[in-house]
Amino acid sequence: MKVLVIGGAGYIGSHCVRQLIEAGHEPVVLDNLSYGHRQALGKSVKFYLGDLADKNLVGKILDGEKIDIVMHFAAFINVGESVLEPIKYYKNNLSGVISLIETMIEHNVKKFVFSSTCATFGIPKSLPIVEDLPQNPINPYGQTKLDVEHFLQNCARAYGLNAVAFRYFNASGAAEDGSIGEDHSPESHLIPLAIYAAMGKRPALKIFGSDYNTPDGTCLRDYVHVDDLSRAHIASFKLLEGSGKFLHYNLGTGTPNSVLEIIRGVEKVSGLKVPHEFAPRREGDPDALYADSSKAKKELGWRVKYANVEDIIRTACKWHFAHPNGFE
Repeated sequence: MKVLVIGGAGYIGSHCVRQLIEAGHEPVVLDNLSYGHRQALGKSVKFYLGDLADKNLVGKILDGEKIDIVMHFAAFINVGESVLEPIKYYKNNLSGVISLIETMIEHNVKKFVFSSTCATFGIPKSLPIVEDLPQNPINPYGQTKLDVEHFLQNCARAYGLNAVAFRYFNASGAAEDGSIGEDHSPESHLIPLAIYAAMGKRPALKIFGSDYNTPDGTCLRDYVHVDDLSRAHIASFKLLEGSGKFLHYNLGTGTPNSVLEIIRGVEKVSGLKVPHEFAPRREGDPDALYADSSKAKKELGWRVKYANVEDIIRTACKWHFAHPNGFE
C-alpha cells in the first residue's frame, strides 16, 4: 500500500514509517517540521515539507503519489498549552483535519487512520477503560480529538469514508536499535523527563501529587511502546475495505505503573539516581488511567511486544544516552 503519513517526522509518526517499511508498505511523509525532525526519517523516504491544511499541496500528493491510505499524526499534544492557547489547538487539531478529509474526499481517497487519545474519556467512570465508556474531555486537547472522532463518524455516513481512530494511552519508548526516539521541545512526558534528570540535564523531577488513591500515592498510567502502537495502525488496514466504516480502539498494555515506579525503573535500567521532589497536584489529573485493549486484540490480532515497562524504559534510555541532544 502507498501510505501518506502526515506528521511522519514526529515521534510516533517516524516510528510508524519504519514499521510500514518493515511490513512491505511504501510511506510518503508530509510534515511542516514545527515539531518533527527530518533526521528521524531515512533518506530513502519520500518527504514533502508542508501543512495538512494546504489543500493544493495535499491534493497533488494524493494524485501524484497514488495514495491508498492516509495516516494522521500531526496534532498538537500538550494538554497544558491547550488550556492556555485553545485557538491554536482547534485550528490545527480540528480545522486542519476537516480540511484534510475534504481534500481526500475530493480526490477519492477514503481510507484514514487517526491518532486519538485516552484524554477523550476525561476522568473515567470505571477502570480499566473500555471503548464504550462515556467520553467527557476535561481540556481542549482531548476535546479536539473527540470532535474529530465525531466528525469522522459523520463523514463515514455521508461520504463513504472508512476511518479508524486509535485512543492511545501513554506513548513511550524508542526504536530497538536506539536510532530514533523522543525529541520534544519542551518535553512533557514522564519517562524522558526522568531520564534527563538522571543524566543531569534538568533539575530534580517534579512529581505532581503524593496523595492520590493509589498504592504509593502517585498517579497510575498505562505506558505503551511506540512500536506497539505503530503495529496496531498497520493491522487496521485490512479492516478499511468497503464503505462508510468508523472504527475505534483503545491501545494500552492494561498494566498501570505509578510515577514512583517509573522513577525506580529508570534508576534500575540506567544505574543512575533520579533526583525528584513532590509538588502540588495539577488540576484535572485522574488517580489512574489504564486500558482494556481486548477489542484491538480480538479484531486486529494486535499483541503487545513490550508488556514490561522496564523494557520500554530500556529502549528510551538507549536513545537518550546515545543522543543527549536529540536529533541535533
